Amino acid sequence: MTAHKVTAFSIDALRDDVRHLVEKGTVSRYQPIYTLCRYIPYREWLCAERELESNNYLLRDPVIDLLGREDWTND
Repeated sequence: MTAHKVTAFSIDALRDDVRHLVEKGTVSRYQPIYTLCRYIPYREWLCAERELESNNYLLRDPVIDLLGREDWTND
């Protein structure tokens, strides 16, 4: 399992990284946000966790809450 590198800790950058993990099938939309700590290096996770908390996300919230609205192209 390779760690996913997060380079910025803005909520938008985190959303982009999470969206990529979901699209790859690495993480499910229905898993809790704390699952992401498996794919983000520990030191970076501490900063990411602070960013999530400052944007009122709980680590037990599902990943889909972090993704927000998704556009479907194959309907």
